[in-house]
Amino acid sequence: MSVGLKFRRITTFTPAKATTDGAGVAIKRVALMGVPTVDPLLMVDELRSPYREDFSAGFPSHPHRGMQTLTYMLSGGIIHEDSMGNRGEIRDGGVQWMSAGSGVIHSEMPTQDTEGLHGFQLWFNLPAALKMSAPRYRDIAASDLPVYSSGVATIIAIAGEWRSEGESLATGPLKELAPIARMADLEVNAHATIRLDVAPSENTSIFVFEGALDVEVQTLQSPGLAVFEGGDTLQITAAAMGARCLVLTGVPIAEPVVNYGPFVMNTREEIETALREYQDGTFLQV
Repeated sequence: MSVGLKFRRITTFTPAKATTDGAGVAIKRVALMGVPTVDPLLMVDELRSPYREDFSAGFPSHPHRGMQTLTYMLSGGIIHEDSMGNRGEIRDGGVQWMSAGSGVIHSEMPTQDTEGLHGFQLWFNLPAALKMSAPRYRDIAASDLPVYSSGVATIIAIAGEWRSEGESLATGPLKELAPIARMADLEVNAHATIRLDVAPSENTSIFVFEGALDVEVQTLQSPGLAVFEGGDTLQITAAAMGARCLVLTGVPIAEPVVNYGPFVMNTREEIETALREYQDGTFLQV
């Protein structure tokens, strides 16, 4: 079955770094702004703590423009509220997606009953043609995410269709992200291997957050991001403790990336415009 397949090799592995964001929320981050090998992915944050004091202050109201956020909450709950009038709560496997477009102000706060939290927020770029489009929001319950299990690996499909050697495994319901990128939650048993089809045109990376990957003569310990070279097949092998990871692919936008805080645009002038409009109160009227 492997005849003619070109397996992707890992080119870099970047460990996630501990930092804080929002009102002092403890996170582990891999920052990727403008890195061509992961385009359109911009950033991966993991929020993980059993202690409420590490995240209780949450992420109070703040603006965004020119990018998308995707929040995936494995345990605990987060409440989203925004300037479009949306309010959504996700917990225990749910997903929130937002395209900031021309501008949105939102907050993300832990629910009152959340004692421990484990989740992720990822930033994806928008092409220039969509950066000033109308902002959009959607949340998806865990029960609406299709699950595929082979006995040695389990895939929770969030965005895009996932296939293995031509066989369709599962398709994620988040179609809003899928034209730009695909995302799945993948768990692989100890020493087991799974192959996933990827288009040669797609950039591919894996954020490992539990266990480790077995790569030739080394293991890649969580948490961290593995970036892969070109090819049409992604072969993932877990180390002795198994592995769980987010699999991320996307067709590169290949446009300049200029960011400042929560704004991601193509030029410094566009960033300055966003800052000025936010400060003078015209940010949401563009």
